[in-house]
Amino acid sequence: MTVRESESIERRLAEEVRGGRPPRDLQRTFQLLLATIWLFDAVLQLQPFMFTKGADGFSGMLKGLADGNPAWVADTIRWNASIVAHQPILTNAAFAGIQFLIAFGIGYRRTTKYALGLSIAWALGVWWFGEGAGGIFQGGATPFGGGPGGVLFYAVLAVLLWPSDGDGRPFVAAQSIGVLAAKVIWIVWWALLAVLSVVGAGRSPQALHDLIDGMMAGEPGWLAHIDRVSEGFMLHHGTAAAIWLAVLCVAIAISVLLPAPVARVILVIGITVFFLIWIGVQNLGGILVGGATDPNSGPVAILLLLMYWPRTDATVAAPSNEAISTEVEA
Repeated sequence: MTVRESESIERRLAEEVRGGRPPRDLQRTFQLLLATIWLFDAVLQLQPFMFTKGADGFSGMLKGLADGNPAWVADTIRWNASIVAHQPILTNAAFAGIQFLIAFGIGYRRTTKYALGLSIAWALGVWWFGEGAGGIFQGGATPFGGGPGGVLFYAVLAVLLWPSDGDGRPFVAAQSIGVLAAKVIWIVWWALLAVLSVVGAGRSPQALHDLIDGMMAGEPGWLAHIDRVSEGFMLHHGTAAAIWLAVLCVAIAISVLLPAPVARVILVIGITVFFLIWIGVQNLGGILVGGATDPNSGPVAILLLLMYWPRTDATVAAPSNEAISTEVEA
């Protein structure tokens, strides 16, 4: 059989299943979205204050993350901050360069696997040294503030988006590692967020109020107005909000075990809530005041939720590459 005949069979099979539409590589779409977020982080790393010394520079920001952590965590964070303080230009340029490398590496198909592998290692390092382990050890890792660390989402996304030829999965996140493993990761992840919502400062009305108040300085008027509403609400209803967020996270966790229509409703609620948190609590990650290194956890949480969106029967029924190859060989 000629190559042209083989390609014709592949197109015919795909068009029969998808109603004449060309197949959509949703996994690749999500990979490119993740690459875009890494690219945005790299650009934020090039902000002028990042290259300066002192408390107002990047090293000062890193050193402040040690406060409240156990000594064995705080010492490693201060050690890293001291290296950056001695060579702020060199280290920050290297940090930005690595993130550019990850972004463009994911974007180029031939290097996607290598870039995703690098992103996992880099995200874990940033989570520890650049986010203070997400505040988990100091009791401040509430999902309202981005806990357990926005960059930790990056590592989870990289695992779920590992390039694969698999098809016919019920959601995109299962394409690489299989349905069972994807469901386990999902349940464990959202169960963790549920716990973090109600432990430590996560359930304290005053702490949630102070979280928003501490990020209000310098924000544009419209966002500062939203902050004032949010901090007032948290001061009076912070505990209730934390409990409801925990309930939502539990519902999201079990959504992969529920019928697709029910799961979609829960996911829509989750996407809406985390979008509102990103605006009204996380202040868009602080990107409008020039002091952010990433957009915080809101966008990546939404990206993760979308990756578990139940696919339609027509999409799930699409033939895998192996099935097509079998018919071609026949």
